[in-house]
Amino acid sequence: MRILSGIQPSGRLHIGNYFGAIRQHIAFQEKGDQCFYFIANYHAMTSRNDRAELEANTLHVAMAYLALGLDPDRTVFFAQSDVPQVTELCWMLNCVCPMSLMEKAHSYKDKLAKGLLANVGLFDYPVLMAADIVMYDSHIVPVGADQKQHVEIARDLVTKFNLAYGAEALVSPEPHIVPEVAVVPGIDGQKMSKSYNNTIEMFVSAKETQKRCGQIVTDSTPLESPKNPDTCNVFALLKLLADPVELAEIEGKYRAGGYGYGHAKKRLAELINDKFAAARETYAELEKDPSRVRDVLRDGGRRARDVAEATMQRVRAACGIVTHRGT
Repeated sequence: MRILSGIQPSGRLHIGNYFGAIRQHIAFQEKGDQCFYFIANYHAMTSRNDRAELEANTLHVAMAYLALGLDPDRTVFFAQSDVPQVTELCWMLNCVCPMSLMEKAHSYKDKLAKGLLANVGLFDYPVLMAADIVMYDSHIVPVGADQKQHVEIARDLVTKFNLAYGAEALVSPEPHIVPEVAVVPGIDGQKMSKSYNNTIEMFVSAKETQKRCGQIVTDSTPLESPKNPDTCNVFALLKLLADPVELAEIEGKYRAGGYGYGHAKKRLAELINDKFAAARETYAELEKDPSRVRDVLRDGGRRARDVAEATMQRVRAACGIVTHRGT
């Protein structure tokens, strides 16, 4: 199976990124699947126009993935912009994409509602994402629940393209969502997102993690009173980190009373710090040698371009596009 997923370099990575996506990415690699993971820096341009920030964030995401266990010898890991064929395919998919399909895309409406300025890139985001997916003949696309519609759009565009040109040039993908971690709550109870400034970052100090966990919003139930773990943001995060035995113990303490939210927040911080301690050490080492990280992206980009060009040769032939580039 060929697995494809991408992540935007729109800010510092947080535990929502890990449990919602990165953990699954590494698991697919460990299973021996053929994985293509990319840093979606073209996509980030729909909402970011700071050159230095985009460059720094791209390097940060690369270092984070490597620190968390991505093996570039087993996985094709690259920056989206290192594969120019993706914008060529995006144009070809645009030419079979009905306007009505884009007008149904909920992410565009959601971002406008949150105050993002409208631009064509934001509107056309799902088509570029479709190009990213089908470029590598991807079978499985691990995504969050909020991105499922975009994979469905990719499937629609594959069907429309293949029908329009009477060829099976493109492979139709399937989304893969892990329901129990499809949405990771932030410190305010909304989906954890850099856009909401409600994240708990992975690559910060233990002290900063403790501080951030202490800011998680809870209700005003007194220490001595029973509490409902099913409606608690802290407990929702503990479910991602605590082993089943400890989680059952904490749940019992919630329901019995005498266990405060402060106790739960403290334990959550300890679990996060333990979980990411080794990755933080590796990340610090990579920060001292960024050329090593750039070499990984350079090699991954070369390998991705080889696959992308093979796809584009099929696509161009199906469309009747004849290139005169020479060798």
